[in-house]
Amino acid sequence: MQISTHDLGGQTVRVGIRPGETDGPPLLLFNGIGANIELMQPFVDALEGHATIVFDVPGVGGSPAPWLPYRPSSLAILSARLLDRLGYDQVDVLGVSWGGALAQQFAFAHAKRCRRLILAATSPGHLMVPGKLSAMLKMATPRRYKDPDYMRQFAGEIYGGALRDAPDHVGAHLRHVRWSSDYGYYLQLFACFGWSSLPWLPFLRQPTLVMVGDDDPLVPVANGHILTRLIPDARLVRIDDGHLFLLTSAEQSARIVSEFLN
Repeated sequence: MQISTHDLGGQTVRVGIRPGETDGPPLLLFNGIGANIELMQPFVDALEGHATIVFDVPGVGGSPAPWLPYRPSSLAILSARLLDRLGYDQVDVLGVSWGGALAQQFAFAHAKRCRRLILAATSPGHLMVPGKLSAMLKMATPRRYKDPDYMRQFAGEIYGGALRDAPDHVGAHLRHVRWSSDYGYYLQLFACFGWSSLPWLPFLRQPTLVMVGDDDPLVPVANGHILTRLIPDARLVRIDDGHLFLLTSAEQSARIVSEFLN
């Protein structure tokens, strides 16, 4: 992956680009909360042929935090500016977990620039079907990114799926972490407070793939059914894994995504 930094109207953004071999538009990835570019590496590696773009949102990884809070709408504008800078008129969009909110917002606000939409382990926002309380409470702090022992102890409870019984997956996940700041994490946490896509999901016109993990303590499968029911051209795929299935079941996930994009 080729890493570069770009100044977008006063906000510096760290961007990773993996060149592709297909003629279609690149895949723009919106990552989960607190997640830096490198954490998507297993999925990007498995997604052969497709050009991919992923960036650290402000306050995460190598993108400095802004002074003021932001909302998904302002990040969608920032994403459009990034595409202008990179010279892309249209992209396919994939949002995972927290990044799913940003993906929905981008697809709605910049509809002509989003050819296809993929929503992985995500929800319609504030009015979602909630996950397990113990897992949600642990997401309220960034401790899992800063304390490897804590992550190894609670990864299964937080993310479910393969991480329940496979500590080697936890180690592989941790080695990609590039922690930035608590402030940046809480900016992300509060960015989606009160945000919901429910009123305008029926107006999304992109062909949409909704992917859910059968054992996801954070985002129950019911949220996938809500998204699929409200988005006119959407279909649901269930993965026998947890919240991080894009990484822990990278090859299977990449195959499904590739078939959808093609």
